[in-house]
Amino acid sequence: MNVLKEFIRPYKKECILGPIFKLIEAILELLLPAIMVLVIDNGIKNKDIDYVIKMGVLMLAMSILGFGSSLVCQHYAARASQGFGTNLREKLFLHILQLSSAEVDKLGKASLINRITNDINQLQVAVAMFIRLVIRAPFICIGAIFMSMLLDFKLSLILIVSTPIFGIVIYFIINKTSPLYTIYQSKLDKLGRTISDNLTGIRVIRAFAKVDLEKVKFNDANDELTNTIIKVGRISILLNPLTTLGMNIAVIIILWIGGIRINAGDLTQGEIIAFVNYIMQVLLALIVVSNLVIIFTKANSSAKRVIEVINITPSITSENIEKVIENSESPVVEFEDVSFRYSEAGNLALKNITLNINQGETIGIIGGTGSGKSTFVNLIARLYDASSGEIRIDGKDIKKYNLKELREKVAFVPQKSVLFSGSILSNIQLGNKKADMEDIKRSSRVAQIEEFIDNLPEGYNSEVNMEGRNFSGGQKQRLSIARAMARNSKILVLDDSSSALDFLTDYTLRKSIKEEKKDVTLIVISQRISSVKNSDRIIVFDNGEIVGVDTHKNLLMNCNVYKEIYSSQHLAKGEKI
Repeated sequence: MNVLKEFIRPYKKECILGPIFKLIEAILELLLPAIMVLVIDNGIKNKDIDYVIKMGVLMLAMSILGFGSSLVCQHYAARASQGFGTNLREKLFLHILQLSSAEVDKLGKASLINRITNDINQLQVAVAMFIRLVIRAPFICIGAIFMSMLLDFKLSLILIVSTPIFGIVIYFIINKTSPLYTIYQSKLDKLGRTISDNLTGIRVIRAFAKVDLEKVKFNDANDELTNTIIKVGRISILLNPLTTLGMNIAVIIILWIGGIRINAGDLTQGEIIAFVNYIMQVLLALIVVSNLVIIFTKANSSAKRVIEVINITPSITSENIEKVIENSESPVVEFEDVSFRYSEAGNLALKNITLNINQGETIGIIGGTGSGKSTFVNLIARLYDASSGEIRIDGKDIKKYNLKELREKVAFVPQKSVLFSGSILSNIQLGNKKADMEDIKRSSRVAQIEEFIDNLPEGYNSEVNMEGRNFSGGQKQRLSIARAMARNSKILVLDDSSSALDFLTDYTLRKSIKEEKKDVTLIVISQRISSVKNSDRIIVFDNGEIVGVDTHKNLLMNCNVYKEIYSSQHLAKGEKI
């Protein structure tokens, strides 16, 4: 919990002044029944109207002052809780952005979204309730018992005995519900993942007529969450009824014993009414405490989940950067005995890769599904760190680069085209905020998307929906390539990013890139022979290993894996090897 203290520290003033004002309200509230005794026993009993009015005005003034103090406390509580939540949310978001792809994959995107929204909201509520009620409720409870003792010690024993009993009940319920709230959060994550998967893949689900199957999966996740909530509810719902029942029994006992003592002349009517008021104050305070217990139990589970993320030390950082002079005569990219294994995976995704890629080369990469192609290029941009071996760019170990500097050297277009809500212009400029309109149009022209954009009513200012869902797969791919082109990086990686393009557009695109960026090192991953056959060299991957590096012509003669891929794509058309 110490991790969260830094976020509440800037609001120390609010955390001190808020409870003080709430304490003022509580003191005034405790004094009201005592004044009521005077009104009844001295004013009403003696029919002294002036005294009743004077005391009534005093009680009204105290109530107004208490109301004002409560408003001030509410103001401080709102400032502190909202500020705390804003700062924590910003810190958590920035920390998540620093995590490696492996760390994000391990936690899960739905879980991270839930932590940064729902869990932080729970903590905000807890901070607000802490300032407003955590001192007031116990003070009212203890103060009411103390004031009742001043009125009559014997009668106050009923309160003194009953209050700890309810404390034990509250503790028992906390002990039972606390583990269930942790389970509740995990079930909420599972439901979030199910919803996210369905919304992301809704077209596929409909295309394969799997709506009914997904309904079953959703209902299962929803039922698990509902059952957990019901379990929590069955226990926590006992708090208020048990507290109310117990205190009502105490009121009945006080009225019964008090009536006897009034007849005996030991107590006055005003004192009995004050006793009932104090016991109701204790009742309300205990109900507040029971609700606080529920809030803080939820917040404790949420805090653990937030802290779990904050405590993750990003495995890929710029902490080990060194001022190493780049060697312009070295290959642009060097892999030296590099192996890589995904987290918790049994087998290596890449095995002992040693390879040099030179400045201005066009490199084609091909291989079967899961052969290690995408993993290879992910390591170049340091989206993951190699398990062993060394990767160098311009003769410098990529781990000694500042991450921003490294990723400015590598423009990366992933398999799945990613567009952001906004405009076409803002999406392309994401690659280079300094790019002017001429650069944007040039990049679009090279990416074979300029004509499409020009034909839109609003051109480059046309709206892009979430994930680019108002564009086709080919349009999204070309916009992603235009964004990468605008970056003007030394290395351009196209990870199967032209799969939705026809053969002619694909060929024209690659030709335009090399004509526009002659010195750019182009790395093209593709499942299609036609997309890589004209590369300077083609790297063939199989089961995480490089099984061939050569030209298209030579690989057809010397590499069995390449020949199999070529045959599967061309022999059906009647072509000869």
